[in-house]
Order: sequence, then structure tokens, then C-alpha cells
Amino acid sequence: MSALRQLRWVAFLEGMSFLGLLFIAMPVKYLLGQPVAVRVAGSVHGLLFLLFVSSLFRAASEHGWTARRSLAAFGASLVPFGTFVLDRALRREERGQAG
Repeated sequence: MSALRQLRWVAFLEGMSFLGLLFIAMPVKYLLGQPVAVRVAGSVHGLLFLLFVSSLFRAASEHGWTARRSLAAFGASLVPFGTFVLDRALRREERGQAG
């Protein structure tokens, strides 16, 4: 699997886990008093975040991204819905290399 394809997949999963943590697990914890929801969702999200950083490093290394581009991609993982915006740019870059 190419580095960009891997990054796109991991970014999607990481973004979904982030949204699940923010919009499902956190309300369950604070509205229903079930802290286990955050513990489970947070652990899954943490693992996916580490995979995202690893995939980002691979893609940045293989494609010669500048530090600014890499930091922007990293920043996308810190903002809700950010990885989905990042995906559009990665998809364009992936298509540009294929054609």
C-alpha cells in the first residue's frame, strides 16, 4: 500500500475515532455518568493517533514534504473534522501521481 493511501485510511479512522470520542463518549460520560465510554474510546483514539503520526512521517519522508506541510497535516488531526479536509488534499496528490 502506498504511503499516501495508508495515510488516508489511518487519517479517516483517526478522524472518526476523534468524533466518536468528542460527540458520543464525552456526552455518555458527563450526561449518563459512564466514564468507561471515554476510557475505551480514548484508548482506541490514542492508538489510531499514534498510527496516524507514524503514517504521516512515512508519507512526508517518501514524498519530500516540507516541515510546514507536515505540520499542517499534523494540525489537521488536532481539529474536529480536520482529517477529512486533509483527505481532499491527499486524494488530489495521490491522483496526480497516478496520472
